[in-house]
Amino acid sequence: MRELLGLALRRNPKRAHLLVSNVLGKHVPQRPATVHGAGVRLGRRVRELLGDEAAARAVVLGYAETATGLGHSVADGLVLAPYLHSTRRPVPGVATVGGFEEEHSHATSHLLLPEDPGFLASTGPLVLVDDEFSTGRTVLNTIAALHRRFPRDHYVVVALVDMRSPEDRARLDAFAADLGARVDLVAAAAGAVHLPDDVLERGAELVAAYEAAAGAREGATAPTGPPAGPETTRVDLGWPEGVPDGGRHGFTPTHRARLEAALPAMATRLAAELGETPDTCAAPGGTALAGAASADTVPAGHTAPVAPAGHTASDAPAAPDASAAPAASAAPDAPADDLAATPRRAAPAPDGPGGALGGPGGAPGGPGAGGAPAPHRPLRRVLVLGFEELMYAPLRIAEALDEALDGVEVRYSTTTRSPVLAVDDPGYAIRTRLTFPAHDDPADGPGPRYAYNVAPGADPDRRFDAVVAVVDSAADTPALHAPDGLLAGLSAHTDRLVLAVVPSYRPQTPPTPRTVPERQAPPMHQPSYEPLRGPDFSSYAPEEVGWLLQDFSHVTLEAPTEEREEAIQSGGAHYAESLPVEYQPNERYQELFRAALDTSAARIARAVGAVTETVLAERSPRPVLVSLARAGTPVGVLMRRWARHAHGLDLPHYAISIVRGRGIDTAALRWLADHHDPSDVVFVDGWTGKGAITRELSDALAPYPDFDPRIAVLADPGRCVDTYGTRDDFLVPSACLNSTVSGLISRTVLRADLVGPNDFHGAKYYRELAGADVSEYFLDTVSARFAEVAEAALADAGRLAATDRTPTWEGWAAVERISQEYGIHDVNLVKPGVGETTRVLLRRVPWKILAQRGAGADLDHVRLLAEQRGVPVEEADDLPYTCVGLIHPRYTRGATGADGKTVGTASGTTADRTADKTADKTADKANTANTANTADKAAGRHERTVAAR
Repeated sequence: MRELLGLALRRNPKRAHLLVSNVLGKHVPQRPATVHGAGVRLGRRVRELLGDEAAARAVVLGYAETATGLGHSVADGLVLAPYLHSTRRPVPGVATVGGFEEEHSHATSHLLLPEDPGFLASTGPLVLVDDEFSTGRTVLNTIAALHRRFPRDHYVVVALVDMRSPEDRARLDAFAADLGARVDLVAAAAGAVHLPDDVLERGAELVAAYEAAAGAREGATAPTGPPAGPETTRVDLGWPEGVPDGGRHGFTPTHRARLEAALPAMATRLAAELGETPDTCAAPGGTALAGAASADTVPAGHTAPVAPAGHTASDAPAAPDASAAPAASAAPDAPADDLAATPRRAAPAPDGPGGALGGPGGAPGGPGAGGAPAPHRPLRRVLVLGFEELMYAPLRIAEALDEALDGVEVRYSTTTRSPVLAVDDPGYAIRTRLTFPAHDDPADGPGPRYAYNVAPGADPDRRFDAVVAVVDSAADTPALHAPDGLLAGLSAHTDRLVLAVVPSYRPQTPPTPRTVPERQAPPMHQPSYEPLRGPDFSSYAPEEVGWLLQDFSHVTLEAPTEEREEAIQSGGAHYAESLPVEYQPNERYQELFRAALDTSAARIARAVGAVTETVLAERSPRPVLVSLARAGTPVGVLMRRWARHAHGLDLPHYAISIVRGRGIDTAALRWLADHHDPSDVVFVDGWTGKGAITRELSDALAPYPDFDPRIAVLADPGRCVDTYGTRDDFLVPSACLNSTVSGLISRTVLRADLVGPNDFHGAKYYRELAGADVSEYFLDTVSARFAEVAEAALADAGRLAATDRTPTWEGWAAVERISQEYGIHDVNLVKPGVGETTRVLLRRVPWKILAQRGAGADLDHVRLLAEQRGVPVEEADDLPYTCVGLIHPRYTRGATGADGKTVGTASGTTADRTADKTADKTADKANTANTANTADKAAGRHERTVAAR
């Protein structure tokens, strides 16, 4: 066990210790054959466990960031298994097909971004690979999240070490039994860590004390100029076109074969660079040596120097210990047929402030009086340094380089996001630490990154003669080359520094707005639930609607709007995993609601009559109304009332959950199929926006052909359904409010730890808001107008029957246009129509509102909410909707003030629009003082943050 692991302390409020793997190649530089071989051997054990046939059907999933290379190596051991690793880097244009939480990590949210949305949909075994199991909670979170969507009967969990307690092992066994699936575990070793009760406090104190002392030492010896060391040279690896740089979007056996074939040539190029390029350190005393090569006369097999941003190649100071460098002649040029000998010009680094080739300057020559290079030292130790999730490509390059360099010790490790305390003691796992700013424009913003055990510390035998830094092209930014960047930090601790850039793979399949259908596991037993009804659940009368939901009223699910938005847009959480704090309107807003209802009641009643008559004539004489909770529920109740008023029918009505991106509640579908003829089921919603839920329902019902996927809606301004009451975009007053117009029911919740594969989705009943409830008032006001509009509604239904109602999807096209014009590039952040715009203002972080020029009273409540949230309203002439709400496109909590107001936006219509942080932050108390659930708010920020994930 001690050969596999070391122990260190880290800054993490959830776990003070870090088990440092000696064979993973993350924190401790290790021989690449040892790192790759450890994973391959585990993969072979999995193949023996599964058998060849099942192994050929398996899919391997690795965990970011630490186990991306290990998981890939396990897939190599399985030979025929495709590989995918989770990621913390959202990729524009690539849809997220899932995610899960790593509770103890410094960065908890994992995304799954396969190029093929059906990558995980196979029924073969799923092999999950992590570096170590401490509690097993991450595995449970992963399996629970994936099993609901991509169920299978066999999971294999793989790790280098299993450090779980007996209680943790029992938890996994019980979880597997409840799941009804087999879960096997394969580990190279097992052990235990025993920690004192106060380990978090003591660990934090130790970290603070050591880091304070280290900071004092660094301050006392801080250099006055940029770090001394060699310039960075860039080498073209010749990476095979079309081969992914890793498993972020999937890596197939075909990709593996192509990479294997290309590795020897890449190693040859690197070996030539390391063996023939002279060291750019100055000669003793700064004396120039003859033979300097200019940037325009790079010899065959060499690249031009790449200077860090802010420095030219000619003015960088000399490296320390240059006088100790033994003389050595340059290695002979490579043969003419050697790939590495092909003449080439150095690839420039991205432009930084004032520079071009390799950053500013790019002047020929090296440091010293004449810019002449000094002879290089013989290679003894070489480090290939990968980059965070980019572990496998640098690992395989290092392994090939190790074979190409006879008599040279090649080691491999990678940079990381994880902060760990460094103490230069032989008995401690992390002896040195290099800290540098993130250089890949991470989604969670700038922050420090680390490279451990790269600097030699007090032991000169641990110094690397050369470092090959391998990054992907997304991380080859000016920050990488800056004076405080990674390359500058490495330069101070080695004699030769080479940069190799692997092209970041981008999926070639264009993104599609259609989602992959969600799958819940086949039932092991039929759900025993019965519909929830008022007054126990909702303020509606029990006959009005039966809710096919679970009651989550006892669970804290609310989170502040800003936390939810940040989690949703970062990809770390889904909007259905938490609830917004219920907005409670002030008296001015309530007056607008009542006025809007008085004005539009007859119009709504007429549309209710038209759509109900259309359903009765075209879909079923005795339909089963199934509203999409919760916006569809008031409309379903009104349709049921119309059928009773006009025809004396007592129609059954249920409410069911559907979640964008995750599909419909299939447990509820099975309940409906058990109790009613699916052909009679008519799904009901309030209105259409761009048609996302329309597409979602169509996709979700594809495996259930007995159900008709067509939605009946009150209003169809998006022109994406064929059963509607009107296509006008007008105010449906039930959109003005949240639960207080929807039976006091929250929007629905779908979260893996609360909803099993055979469970209904959930929602909350806000009983405490009874004093503000206008649900029955809304229904009664509209129903009271049925008689006066009956003739007009029947005439409307007759005209609709003779009309070509084929969906044109004009709304979706408009949304795509607006998304491009306003630089948002995400249709999910564009919410068209009065109802959807209102939701943006009530539940999300709005950016701006686009209003049809001259729009009247239908937008009074929108203007008031926009005023309260500090959101600009822009009038436009070419909107197909009355208004459109835009969610903040680059949201961080800094995009709003402390009161939840939008801080502002940049002007212009390019894709580079970002929030203008200098706009007015004046407080608005209306939306924060009147919150619905003060008890939940008082529960504390920690609990709300967990709910938001």
